[in-house]
Amino acid sequence: MVLHKKIVSFVALFLLLLVISSNYVLYHSFFGLQSLPADLNGVVVGSILDLSLVAPLLFLAWQRKFSLKYFIVLMATGLITARFIIPSEYLASFQSVMWLGVGIEGVLILFELSLLFMLIKNVPPILKRVKSNSLPLLFSFSRAVNEKFPKHAFIHILCSEMLMLYYAFGTWKKQPSTERNTFTLYKRSSFITFQIMIIHAIVIETLGLHWLLHNTSMTLSIVLLILNIYSIVFFIGDIQALRLNPLRVEDDRLYISFGLAKRMEISFKDIEEIIEDTHILQQKVPNTTIEFMARDFETVHPDLLLILKSPIEATLFMGIKKKYQQVVIRVDDPHRFKKLVKERLEKNKQNM
Repeated sequence: MVLHKKIVSFVALFLLLLVISSNYVLYHSFFGLQSLPADLNGVVVGSILDLSLVAPLLFLAWQRKFSLKYFIVLMATGLITARFIIPSEYLASFQSVMWLGVGIEGVLILFELSLLFMLIKNVPPILKRVKSNSLPLLFSFSRAVNEKFPKHAFIHILCSEMLMLYYAFGTWKKQPSTERNTFTLYKRSSFITFQIMIIHAIVIETLGLHWLLHNTSMTLSIVLLILNIYSIVFFIGDIQALRLNPLRVEDDRLYISFGLAKRMEISFKDIEEIIEDTHILQQKVPNTTIEFMARDFETVHPDLLLILKSPIEATLFMGIKKKYQQVVIRVDDPHRFKKLVKERLEKNKQNM
């Protein structure tokens, strides 16, 4: 079943890229322009339907996330994309349809701006609550935001970006926690070195591409420059978040995060079983498993596998939520970690 879903997602992504690229080639290549008929209205209608209806449906199939609100947003985005792909002289008869997409996006932007003002208004009480909380910042900040805005995905994405900027620029004087109940996840690997190598590669790529493209396509050059700067800031923030937020074992639960990419709060009462068997740990993990392991060029295996009584929600990149049934963990001090987890788990079972 899991394999079937992966195949469907892959096919949907392939068809999505095919629809977008074929429509672009149709209007922006010699071969495409030569194949256009004298009466373009039918072709233009087909392209508009491709970008505003077919592409959104394929995107939803790829993401496996079906929502009417999400579909309307994607339709509006498709109509706006059509304005950039289809030359303006071909769209003269379809301006009202194009403006419909702009209007929908405008309403959504106004709604998101209102949410932004609500967030700004609530920043002081959120920060006050974070400062009074003993939890790691990644968890205390998210918890405070969830209490104020439990169902606003835009706010969660924005707060995720705020955390990225904070860790990238505001944490250089901070030191990682060295308490006995905390465990780092990256020192047994070259993960941070690997991240720094990626940053260097992006910087070199940015300089090279910007120099190559600034005379031929200034717009593309600027877009790539912005994306690369964002990537560099993310990787810097991710490294700092990984360093400053070690796994924490409290009396009743685990707080575990891996940089900005994923984090999870696991109560000991929700743990069904702890597996340490080396043979099992070296097997391929199923799709319902979340990994908290630093990977580099070498093959690594987890120290511990937690089987949960029921799926528990984890927070991923950009505030995305997803539930997992199993958790694999690899720490830098596995013996002390296993001993402490077993002690806390046994203590919680006795108190139940």
